[in-house]
Amino acid sequence: MLYLSIIFKNIVYTLLIKYNIYKGCTYIKQRGIRLGKINNKSKYIFLILIFAVGLIFISTTVCFASTNVRIVVDGEELKTNPKPFIENGRTLVPIRFISEKLGAEVEWDGEERLVTIRRGNNKVILRIDSHLVIYDRGERIYGLSDVAPKIVENRTFVPLRLVSNALGVGIEWHQLTRTAYVNSNESSEISPFFDVKLLLEKGERIAGKTKLKVELAEDYLKDGQVIKYVLLSPETAKGFVVAMGEELDKEYTYLPDIKDKGHKALAALIYDEEGNFLAGDVVGVNVDVDPRVKIMGINEGDILDTLSLGVDINFVATRVEYEIKNIDKGTSTIVGKEAPQDPYGIYTWKPKVEESGNYSIKAIVYDTEGKGHESERVNVKIQVEPEIALTGLSKGQTISRPVNLLASRNFDVKNTRYILIDLATGKEIIIDERPYGGYTWFPGPELEGKWAVLVEVEDPRGLVFRSQPVEINIKGEAILLLDGIGPNEVIRQAKNIRVRSNVELDSVRYIVKKSTGEERIIESSLAPSFEEIFKPNNQDDGYWTIKAVGRYKGREIESEEIPFRIYLGPTYGPISIVNKDNYINEFIELASKLALDSWERTGMAASLQVAQSILETGWGRNVPVDKYSGQVSYNLFGIKGKGPKGSVIINTREVYNGISYYIDAEFKAYNNIEESWAYHKKLLIESSRYEPFRQVMYDSIRGAWALKRSGYATDPEYATKLIRIIDQYNLKSLDLVGI
Repeated sequence: MLYLSIIFKNIVYTLLIKYNIYKGCTYIKQRGIRLGKINNKSKYIFLILIFAVGLIFISTTVCFASTNVRIVVDGEELKTNPKPFIENGRTLVPIRFISEKLGAEVEWDGEERLVTIRRGNNKVILRIDSHLVIYDRGERIYGLSDVAPKIVENRTFVPLRLVSNALGVGIEWHQLTRTAYVNSNESSEISPFFDVKLLLEKGERIAGKTKLKVELAEDYLKDGQVIKYVLLSPETAKGFVVAMGEELDKEYTYLPDIKDKGHKALAALIYDEEGNFLAGDVVGVNVDVDPRVKIMGINEGDILDTLSLGVDINFVATRVEYEIKNIDKGTSTIVGKEAPQDPYGIYTWKPKVEESGNYSIKAIVYDTEGKGHESERVNVKIQVEPEIALTGLSKGQTISRPVNLLASRNFDVKNTRYILIDLATGKEIIIDERPYGGYTWFPGPELEGKWAVLVEVEDPRGLVFRSQPVEINIKGEAILLLDGIGPNEVIRQAKNIRVRSNVELDSVRYIVKKSTGEERIIESSLAPSFEEIFKPNNQDDGYWTIKAVGRYKGREIESEEIPFRIYLGPTYGPISIVNKDNYINEFIELASKLALDSWERTGMAASLQVAQSILETGWGRNVPVDKYSGQVSYNLFGIKGKGPKGSVIINTREVYNGISYYIDAEFKAYNNIEESWAYHKKLLIESSRYEPFRQVMYDSIRGAWALKRSGYATDPEYATKLIRIIDQYNLKSLDLVGI
């Protein structure tokens, strides 16, 4: 049957050629099938052929599938080695053979892997493994090929349609015999591969903030997972993502970098859920940023008691400063010089009463080259009324521990009184009086009942202001608190222990018990704090509890029983996962591999990932280990809890009764650094807390500020430290995208 199929195929092919039915009958050109005009004789023969082909179609399936692709240039079959082939439904042909057959000049740049073809006034530049195509037909035009040019047996192969676009000739594809007819006498226009249009004018000037949007076919909305807008250098076909999202037809905002000067190619690229390139469009643009800064949150002539300042900018900024000038006094304050301010966030200033007056305010925003750009000044009037409130207490609170009373006020004072009011009689009792500052109050059992507390202050002019009273309940009992050892604290040396009470004690004894039943008692008569030293010895390793028992008016009162641990054995500290003699290069290499893998999957700037790991681990030299066993955590980002390999014990600080102390805490342990890296990225990608970060995570600068804004770190310089690391070690190069 196979031989019969070959015979029939040859007969059919001979008849088609003899009666010239190919030329006048049917061919596929670029996107569709077209029927030409044919005479009656040809129609008759054509019907016979159709019948014959129908009879043998099933038997010839395998045979046709293995048939080589043929190329006919101006009526002459072109023999090439290697031969054209079909891959994933695309016909790929060797561009040099066809080009030279048509008299075109072909240049190969092995270092840059560039193919340049010149034919008449037409010129095209192709790059191996790049979808970007640069056409020159009197003007530069950019396009995207569905299949990137590739090297096969030292020859450059491209999709058949790209040949037509590149050489400006007519090409007809015949599916039946898998033959491409190249006609140099027929000219062709550049035909886009995709039904996607980037809504920008060719050659448009990018002077600042720019809206990006595409029109695209419905199929792409169904199959596409993410759209990336990439600003490319035509010379390298590489660039940086300037906008990204999962809503393909949404309008996105492109904020240009001052460094991106000159002619660029701006591409809109659509990818499926596996990260495969599906479709796109590209337009040539000219980036020439005209920096503009406008203060937001205030208007000329506003009368305000609080300033909430932001900036509207049309370029990528690294930080912002606000110059706040008091016109009346002729003094100026620059906010953000010492503690850098977020150029994408809000700065709030709550002036004091004495700071009322007329002000002139401007913003200075710094670009990625370190140059400051100023806004116009905005003149406002600050008019602040005196405000005072008592903090440290809440309405209806029952006082069973010491409370810290504080006057929250927006003006200077020279005297402060904390006052207790008897709700039944209205009688006032001064709890404490001082020039200014807070007071720790621990009311005794003699004050049992319902009361109100307020704060009264006197300003420098002698005017008196009172806060609203806060109603509270006071327990009518004696209370004893133990200080010096906190819950679950790990003790490695002698500790000073003492007590606080709301009554006068006669004596105190400390009862220390081991989990094995062993008990020690430390007696004290050193009023009022009864401070003593608890000194563990080498046999005391283990778990203990401690409580204080005070004697008061012939009876005893007890503190809480506090669990703690004594450990006098060896402990382990952080380790380095890189060679300390070459730690910078080693850690950058290590972190870059992990970051690039994550970047491909998530779109999170690789430069920012590496900078974070540098900052969190001190270049990989401070990776936590279990303080007791030495187990390595591979925890590069200081995340608490249990990980794939359980947890390790590390010191961390807690506060008990207002006093800070160290306890053991569990931090995630991983089998390797890859797991630690993946979990950290999972946290940033999935946690609702980091939604602001995800909006700009493709941009290392805006991403750094979004992390700070989302509460990732309390360090006021966290964002600027990340930006500085990225700039100093040229980590931005990790974010380069090729298409």
